[in-house]
Amino acid sequence: MSALTKDAVVQVLREIALSGAQGDVVSAGWLGDIVIQNGSDVVVTLEVPADLGPKLEPVRQKVEEVVQSMPGVTRAAVILTAQRAAAPAAHTHSDSCGHNHGQAPQAPKQAGAGKLELPGVKKIIAVASGKGGVGKSTTAANLALALSRMGLKVALFDADIYGPSMPLMMGLAGIKPGNRGDRILPLENHGVKVMSIGFMMPDDAPIIWRGPMVMGALEQLLREVEWGDVDVMVVDMPPGTGDTQLTMSQRVPLAGAVIVSTPQDIALLDARKGLNMFRKVEVPVLGVIENMSYYVCPSCGHREHVFSHGGARQAAEQLEADFLGEIPLDIKIRETADEGTPIVVADPQGAHAKAYGEIARKVWEKVGGAPAKPRPRFKIF
Repeated sequence: MSALTKDAVVQVLREIALSGAQGDVVSAGWLGDIVIQNGSDVVVTLEVPADLGPKLEPVRQKVEEVVQSMPGVTRAAVILTAQRAAAPAAHTHSDSCGHNHGQAPQAPKQAGAGKLELPGVKKIIAVASGKGGVGKSTTAANLALALSRMGLKVALFDADIYGPSMPLMMGLAGIKPGNRGDRILPLENHGVKVMSIGFMMPDDAPIIWRGPMVMGALEQLLREVEWGDVDVMVVDMPPGTGDTQLTMSQRVPLAGAVIVSTPQDIALLDARKGLNMFRKVEVPVLGVIENMSYYVCPSCGHREHVFSHGGARQAAEQLEADFLGEIPLDIKIRETADEGTPIVVADPQGAHAKAYGEIARKVWEKVGGAPAKPRPRFKIF
């Protein structure tokens, strides 16, 4: 059997006729990208006009069926994204000064605007940061596991399209989700359901997508996963405050957001931007976590404030947000995450797990969660 190629997929797509005079999905200019993983898993992105997006789900399904039926294809996934029309030019002057004179950029308009419906998911909490490198994903994973230890049914959604890390952190790297009919079955480990674009893409494949393509992929993953009965979903948001973060905040029915920062000034500056973004789109800010807050020498017990200390608490006070707690800088937190058994699982009675547990308790109370019974053990994959 000859190897599966992108050209072979394109040829098959040319045979899918569209209604009217649009020809096929290729000649219509809708084919965005084709990724072949492990020689048999195919991901196709279709970029369609925004005004047609809501009407083209049957086309997406047909493309998926046709690609799935190709010889040598084990699994096919087709992502439908809406191309966003260019925004009207802002008010300018003849001197071409290049400034927008204080006018705030408008939020992007999305096809099918409104909140996504996720039946069975009761509460959704975003874990966000104004910049990368502050331990947001590690915090999201341990927060989800701490909520699970409280006896809650927990899901963890990796919305960091460009740097998905949950497959590795949750001990699920290299494993593919199954499906039931047209629904994707989330993977599960340590008692938490997990979904990430990282399950669908090669580990070393860069994702070079524009904003609307990213949102199309995220929304499709959220909608088409069989989440089942979930008390709380933790969403690991992409770092920053761009279109993707803003649109996720507007489209996903968030019960609240947690901001993660390190203590130094530059991280806190970006954390303030993230906090204010959520407030502008009327998402409750549940509080601020100071990650890498301090380092304790394992030999002598001396505490060192590597990145300063207390900055996140002060910023939370200044912004009238609650301070949820401090997490130290400790190599064990990094090592356990890299090994797929985050610290809350690896050392559930340790000081770090207790710190995450206290944060989880505060977060659950803030979203109106009812008291839950602790689980005696984790389900290990």
